[in-house]
Amino acid sequence: MVAGEASGDLLGSLLLGALRQRWPDVQAYGIGGPQLQRQGFQALWSSDKLAVRGYVEVLRHYREIVDIRKQLLQRLLSDPPDVFIGIDAPDFNLDLETQLKARGIKTVHFVSPSIWAWRPERIEKIRKAVDHVLCIFPFEKALYDQAGIDATYVGHPLAHTIAMQPDRQNARQSLGLAHDDVVVAVLPGSRQSEVQYLAEVFFKTVALLHTAQPAMKFIVPCAPGLRNAIEKHARQAGVADRLILLDGQSHAALAACDVTLIASGTATLEAALFKRPMVIAYNMHWISWQMMRRKKLQHWVGLPNILCGEFVVPEYLQTAATPQALSQALLDWLAQPEKIRALEQRFTQLHAELLRDTASLASQAIAQVISRES
Repeated sequence: MVAGEASGDLLGSLLLGALRQRWPDVQAYGIGGPQLQRQGFQALWSSDKLAVRGYVEVLRHYREIVDIRKQLLQRLLSDPPDVFIGIDAPDFNLDLETQLKARGIKTVHFVSPSIWAWRPERIEKIRKAVDHVLCIFPFEKALYDQAGIDATYVGHPLAHTIAMQPDRQNARQSLGLAHDDVVVAVLPGSRQSEVQYLAEVFFKTVALLHTAQPAMKFIVPCAPGLRNAIEKHARQAGVADRLILLDGQSHAALAACDVTLIASGTATLEAALFKRPMVIAYNMHWISWQMMRRKKLQHWVGLPNILCGEFVVPEYLQTAATPQALSQALLDWLAQPEKIRALEQRFTQLHAELLRDTASLASQAIAQVISRES
């Protein structure tokens, strides 16, 4: 298994738990993080090695990433596994899967690359790379059916692990927050590159919010290995003493908050499943942005908007993501309880659409791939 970054590590841990129910003695190894390792996964490299987004950012780490893939390929070819499961990280996994499949090793890709959002030409690369795709969004399977690629819609595992009605009061108690506190969860990303480009503007936004409402509380879940960088940006913005820093605990933060300022990515879907209003922001190297923007197929970047097919929450990208714009958007949410209630209803519908027995469906599909004759 190869899981890229924190979200892939979480998805992989849920999947491996289901595989252990089917095969109690299963041995799993590759690239993963702490959540996979808690399931008995042997991490040859940490998933944060792959937690790089953007063309320019990848180039800075290109040699190391290529060397890791080369070493892993050699190990897999010398001692072939029953199945290779690539979890997200398509730029790393698809190339690896292509080489493995060509040598007769069965491959499964968990989380379809976003061919419906950008780079639709990757469907041909996926055809060469994988024996089966596990789709987490309901509209994806039809795309693979049309292309003649085996795929199964398994729902989104987060929809199964996040309660339909989150316990906000219990989450607040666990974080030492009062029931009547106005709480903003600040999530500047799970990658070093995201924190580099977003933390400064996020914490300047916190400064403006604190000026507007001095009693407001700010909770910041820190992804593994990023706490020092987050603390540095908070000090530079002059808000270090205003923040409640958490080691992980992003789900507790999202359950507890009134609104969240959040980096575009899987965390925005988690916020939607917690039924929380949000303001989505993203920033990257300007060259990466220009290259990605030309290939974008959707009007939206944030997953909640893509899945709902409309701007249900605001997005601020690149130069539009200013502290003034972000702080005003967050204050607008807090001033409109009726709009929040309508959003909660829409996110409840979305939760129901994504709720399947993901782990069981995925493990069943993987078992069929393994049993199939080459």
